[in-house]
Amino acid sequence: MKKSKLTHLALSLMFSLGTLGSMPEVQAQDKKVSQWPRGITYEIFVQSFADSNGDGIGDIKGMTSKLDYLKNLGVEAVWLMPINPSPSYHKYDVTDYYGIHPDYGTMEDFKEFIKQAHQRNIKVVMDMVLNHSSSQHPWFLDAAKNENSPYREYYVWTHKNDPQTQKEGRPTGADSDNTQHWHKLEGSDYLYYGYFYGGMPDLNFDSPKLREEVFKIGRFWFTEVGVDGFRLDAARHIFPDERPIDNHNWWVYFRNEMKKANKDVYLVGEVWAPAEVVGPYLKGLPALFNFDMGYAITKAVNEGNAGDLVANHKKIREFYQSVNPEYVDATFLTNHDQNRIMSAVNGDVNKAKMAAALLLTLPGSPYLYYGEEIGMKGLKPDENIREPFLWDARAKDKSRTTWMQPKYNPEGAVAPAAAQMKDKNSLYHHYKALIGLRNGSKALTYGTVEPVQLANPGVSAFVRTQEEESLLVLHNLSKNEVSITLPEHLSSYAKVHFRSHKGARLKGASVVIPAYSSVLLKK
Repeated sequence: MKKSKLTHLALSLMFSLGTLGSMPEVQAQDKKVSQWPRGITYEIFVQSFADSNGDGIGDIKGMTSKLDYLKNLGVEAVWLMPINPSPSYHKYDVTDYYGIHPDYGTMEDFKEFIKQAHQRNIKVVMDMVLNHSSSQHPWFLDAAKNENSPYREYYVWTHKNDPQTQKEGRPTGADSDNTQHWHKLEGSDYLYYGYFYGGMPDLNFDSPKLREEVFKIGRFWFTEVGVDGFRLDAARHIFPDERPIDNHNWWVYFRNEMKKANKDVYLVGEVWAPAEVVGPYLKGLPALFNFDMGYAITKAVNEGNAGDLVANHKKIREFYQSVNPEYVDATFLTNHDQNRIMSAVNGDVNKAKMAAALLLTLPGSPYLYYGEEIGMKGLKPDENIREPFLWDARAKDKSRTTWMQPKYNPEGAVAPAAAQMKDKNSLYHHYKALIGLRNGSKALTYGTVEPVQLANPGVSAFVRTQEEESLLVLHNLSKNEVSITLPEHLSSYAKVHFRSHKGARLKGASVVIPAYSSVLLKK
């Protein structure tokens, strides 16, 4: 049985921690001006975050108990990796789109979490995995055993001898890159399509019934449960790569339907691709993750060379604004699919601090990956970048999860959060100071960016401006102290607004910036 077919036109119409220096210093900081989704969002893998009942698995009640930690850090929203029932540890293969995984708790637990988060002015964004379900989902199980199942059209099928598959945009020929995406159905002459692997069969968005089911799912979480938004996994792969316009139009259609349930709906999409591929998605997904920026920041701090980081970032932003002037640039260093930033900079806490400083002073709406703020390490495979959060020393840590044996963050390898909160020179306090600086600044939260060319390639310099506030941002990415003479047109920036190292100083038109540190000047 082949899937039902919508024409492209029809779909279009439908729709560590010792470090240099001391605690960062900031002067004359205004009260909080950031407003989510322009503020800081914190990504959580619930299974590894906090355990409330001693079974070794992170859960919703454990996460609820840590909301004050997040509020004190300056976080304005959380993004939760999948919490639906699933046979896997990562839960990106859902078996019930209306449920909570029993390891994590109950729906009532989740509603209480949302209530407590909202009381702290923290929004809740949940991962919504719509590209595929689990091969153990009741829909697929029924469809696989019965060609006449009402759920058969929820998935994509082809007969092993069907030449029409080429016309479906999902070729099966021996020379096709998509051959590995078709999977044999045991005891049958049919194959089903699963872009990622056989345990994740793709859902068929050419089916009107499936689309309505997806809208029902979205409405449920917004109206019945009360979440504030969705992070949309694999947003580029709703339709095959050969049908990009259908992918773009689908998200316009989806967003319009979700706005009927929540007029302020927030949707952030994962489109892991260069900017020219990402841009068209902004019409339906006004927030998209900026993978280019994360790579560029890591490269800059590792090489100690600012290069074209700021100029390229500005160029990408201008392109995105030409597609959707109201877009939200979801910036980040690394996430649950990438090597952790501390490992990406080879464990160098000073470079990790510089990466954070760049992220939190450049334009965008930053996402932090849990444990990033305390310097947790991790290299792929994925389990090793999703290790248990370190709340306290093992003997005193009742919240630490034990579902896996950590490889990169064993006892003693990284100072836990409790210790870093007491150490004013820690990475945690570096993050907290920068988040507080950003949250209190219109220029850093909403402002434009203009790169500044200096003779020293180790210094990243740019101006952030919003309304009456203008800040000159200087980051020394090198291992040596530098002295910079400001160009004449920047001489009005004559006051130190923030410095991450007490050795930074301003004398006339000269700025001394210690190694691996930042200075912000104001007029």
